[in-house]
Amino acid sequence: MSGKYYIARTLAGAEFDDAVARTMDALGTEGFGVLSDIDVAATLKKKLGEEMRPYRILGACNPALAHKALSAEDKIGVMLPCNVIVQAVDGGVEVAAVNPEVAMARVDNPALAPLAEEVRSRLRRVIDAL
Repeated sequence: MSGKYYIARTLAGAEFDDAVARTMDALGTEGFGVLSDIDVAATLKKKLGEEMRPYRILGACNPALAHKALSAEDKIGVMLPCNVIVQAVDGGVEVAAVNPEVAMARVDNPALAPLAEEVRSRLRRVIDAL
């Protein structure tokens, strides 16, 4: 288990909207659906009048794995879905996903460990596929 709370990769020279679409496609390949899509930059502009670089939060969920986690720990929903961010950075776009092993380690339930490992592996493959 890595100590970092995220898994990330920078896509050099990538266009932001293309990176979002590629991320959604890669999530789908690994069995995740996107339950929420928060445009942080647009929200901050609308609510606060503040400018921000393009930044989206994708709430990704693998239904079968979420069901297993909820069956093992009824309050685990406070940690779902798995957030994946896509943000413009100098020279490209960064995509980062939560590391569920780090998050789940805080929950005192050994039944979650193999699920967290599987989700981390899938999210790692998503990031690597970009």
